[in-house]
Amino acid sequence: METLYDWITIAVFGALVVLFLHRSTQEHPQDTIWHYLPPAIGCAIANWLGNKGMGPASAGVMVAVLAYIVLILKPFGLKFPGGR
Repeated sequence: METLYDWITIAVFGALVVLFLHRSTQEHPQDTIWHYLPPAIGCAIANWLGNKGMGPASAGVMVAVLAYIVLILKPFGLKFPGGR
């Protein structure tokens, strides 16, 4: 835990873990663990890129990870017009 990239990606990954654990305790969970694999891998890639000095690429991957979380996983019951 030496760089800003470490802290940001661990925070997002931690939030993913909490979201998964919360949803997995529901009576009829709609998510599977596979839904969380793309953003988890994205966090690892963004951290690696950031630590290698590729800040803009790391930021781009993190934006994609956050977009996936919001659009696919829909935390907090977010609804979008025209969506499912």
